[in-house]
Amino acid sequence: MPDKRTHRGPHPADEKLFATDRISDLQSALEDFSLLRTKDYAEKSSLKLVGDKFSLTERQRLAIMRSACSDQQLASRKQRCVSIENLADRSIVIDGYNVLITVEAAMSGGVIFKGRDGCFRDLASIHGTYRKVTETIPAMQLIGEFLKEIGIAEALWLLDSPVSNSGRLKTLIGELADESDWNWEIELLLSPDAELKKTDMIVASSDSVVLDACKSWVNLATEIINKKLSSVWVVDLSQTAGKTAD
Repeated sequence: MPDKRTHRGPHPADEKLFATDRISDLQSALEDFSLLRTKDYAEKSSLKLVGDKFSLTERQRLAIMRSACSDQQLASRKQRCVSIENLADRSIVIDGYNVLITVEAAMSGGVIFKGRDGCFRDLASIHGTYRKVTETIPAMQLIGEFLKEIGIAEALWLLDSPVSNSGRLKTLIGELADESDWNWEIELLLSPDAELKKTDMIVASSDSVVLDACKSWVNLATEIINKKLSSVWVVDLSQTAGKTAD
């Protein structure tokens, strides 16, 4: 069946799965899963153990898996994170689908999770094919305006060439950049992750695999959502169960 979605919005079950009365259990699950990962227990078996303990659905388990990290990962990521305030006149490389889809999801009312490392992540999946949605161009414009506002000198977008429609997205991004006079380059790569892990440029991504290997990174999607979007559905899993941020 062809994908006819026009938004990157919530799954029909999300309102129930991530309702207020479930947050405490989800926070506890993230805390337990992160502890097991800190002690170097295997990810798959740890997630099953925690998921079964709290009777989590597959979608809830995915949210926990994406939002958790070990103490070692947390410390390393914090050490290599570059603040938005320190990006003026610098160049960044953007994990294209990662950043774009998160902003699209936020703009379309999809559930966004604040993870233990402070990154915002979504549950959207492109399944090998990127489909342009209503929020695609507004999301690109918002990203572009934000990068201009903070004084980015140059942005290099990396897109996965094996993903269908990447060529079309590259063209769209290029046209928007030309129209708006943004200093952007867009490249299609077989494996953007490999480049993101080794580059000397500051990486914009929330992909855990990338964050654990890159030399430096910026929490771009989170900053954009926090500063430029209101009424976003954010589920904060980073807090200890039963506690709220000061």
